[in-house]
Amino acid sequence: MTLARRAPWTVPIAAGPVSAFADRLTAVIVGALAVALTAALLSVSPDGRGHGTHEQFGMARCGWPDTYGIPCPTCGCTTAATKIVHGDVLGAFITQPFGAVIALLGMLAGLHAWVCLLRGRSFVDMLLRIPFWRILMGLLVLLLAAWGYKYLVWEG
Repeated sequence: MTLARRAPWTVPIAAGPVSAFADRLTAVIVGALAVALTAALLSVSPDGRGHGTHEQFGMARCGWPDTYGIPCPTCGCTTAATKIVHGDVLGAFITQPFGAVIALLGMLAGLHAWVCLLRGRSFVDMLLRIPFWRILMGLLVLLLAAWGYKYLVWEG
């Protein structure tokens, strides 16, 4: 009996589903975005309230609490992402689980993009293998659960 060989995580760039140029360009864009966003998040400090870190980037204060009296669905995501890049993983999940997961996924995607570039592997091949609908549905459920959690711990 012959055991089936497990498919490699990524294929060589020449065997990828798109041209090598398009594959490399996609990987460079994803990798550069991950580096830029990580650097931006490192440049600010997580807000001690568990939300409002986005204000340090010059963005307006969220109007949801004033209008509806509850946090918005993504309340605390920037704060959680900032905690992730500052190394406070547990604090990030306590602050906003959805924001922590998104930050980790973004950093992992950026790291994988750079690894693919350095090793001559196809980054787009990996993107096409991911079960996007399952991941998106899981993220939607996590977003709603995290919003409920944030509502329960909301102190305004």
